[in-house]
Amino acid sequence: MADNMLTLETLLPRLSRYGRLMGIDLGTKTIGLALSDVERRIATPLETIQRTKFTKDVARMVELATKHEVVAFVIGLPLNMDGSEGPRAQSTHAFIRNCAPLTPLPFIFQDERLSTAAVTRTLIEQDASRAKRAEIVDKMAAAYILQGPLDRLTYMARDQA
Repeated sequence: MADNMLTLETLLPRLSRYGRLMGIDLGTKTIGLALSDVERRIATPLETIQRTKFTKDVARMVELATKHEVVAFVIGLPLNMDGSEGPRAQSTHAFIRNCAPLTPLPFIFQDERLSTAAVTRTLIEQDASRAKRAEIVDKMAAAYILQGPLDRLTYMARDQA
């Protein structure tokens, strides 16, 4: 595991009482971002970055992380349905390797299988138009990806108490 990669178990003892996590839904055309509250209980969609150049995209992500006092990133790992890693997962690993020189913040993987499908289904149920769905699905998927680790951190902290 790379130096900037942690598990939730190795992150928990490093966390101060307050500090936000940022969720990342890494796509080929966009990067959806979500933010936790300072107590790390609720994930909220933040922004969708239209991908242009790696350095510019990551600069925006790091700028937002700094502004919101983020202590770690939770990035969706697009596993195949059988749990294996395919080309998209390898692309995510490469993205993190390339981010390492640009931010000291650690990354945590979160299985993102079906996250976009779940969010899209919810938006359809809410009768959101196709244009509205396209506009917000990536940052909502990032919130969906982030919420799982937030819930786990809450349980882990209770177990330690």
